[in-house]
Amino acid sequence: MKQYPVYEIENFEQNIFYNNLYVNSFTEHLKKHHFIEKLHRHNFYLLVLFTNGTGKHTIDFDTFDITKGSLFLMQPGQIHSWKLSPDIDGYIVFYSKEIFNLHFKEKRIEHYPFFQSFKNNPEILLSDSEIGHLQPYFDLMIDESKNNKQYKRDKLLNLLDVIHIEITRIYSSETNQEKPIYNYKLKQFDELLEKYFKTEKSPSFYADKMAITLKHLNRIVKATVNKTVTELITQRVILESKRLMVERKLTINQIADELGFSSPNYFTKLFKKHEGIKPKEFIKQMSN
Repeated sequence: MKQYPVYEIENFEQNIFYNNLYVNSFTEHLKKHHFIEKLHRHNFYLLVLFTNGTGKHTIDFDTFDITKGSLFLMQPGQIHSWKLSPDIDGYIVFYSKEIFNLHFKEKRIEHYPFFQSFKNNPEILLSDSEIGHLQPYFDLMIDESKNNKQYKRDKLLNLLDVIHIEITRIYSSETNQEKPIYNYKLKQFDELLEKYFKTEKSPSFYADKMAITLKHLNRIVKATVNKTVTELITQRVILESKRLMVERKLTINQIADELGFSSPNYFTKLFKKHEGIKPKEFIKQMSN
């Protein structure tokens, strides 16, 4: 199976700002970057709002319909591809964690609720009024990217953060988040899992790291995402295994080893239990 590229902001030619922020209309973006329609992943955050056209967007092996008002919010490392109609248009923004977090200092991009992987549905469908509310900020970003006035970086990042805030209000209203302390703890678990999932599969390890009981951690996870801690650990491991299968030419033994399994057979059984097919069958499906 062929390897798929990981694109950096430097791969995108126009309106680049210090190699850490890129903004464009989707139509203009596609004129020089048709390669994005093939399966790939990024090392930066991606924000796309579609205002015209249709298509399909596959993100980490889930497929979403593209229509007017489709807003996609993607994190570094997610693997995706597009199938787009000729009349597609909208806005696209790339930005690194570093440029955002260094600018705002006390505020971190990964703390926005739509970038929490456990609850992350990467698509939000906006109404016409919500599109009309957000669109001026994207237009202002594009206009600002074309000039060299004072405080350009500050204005671009502040406009981007206003967009984040407006999206958060829409997102929070849709998801009806009522327990901020639970959301904080879920994010803490999310960050720990991202750091240790390859080596630590025991739910009690994460509860100990958070200085709470496993029973309480399960209560938090059940209340916020209606799953168990074990299910979330397995979900993250299986997702990474899929990414490795389509991105790198590794054997099942190598993937099992990279993900911290002592036995390839145990990994294969876990994958089949979770996905209903064996890893080799999944690879064959993706190759076809």
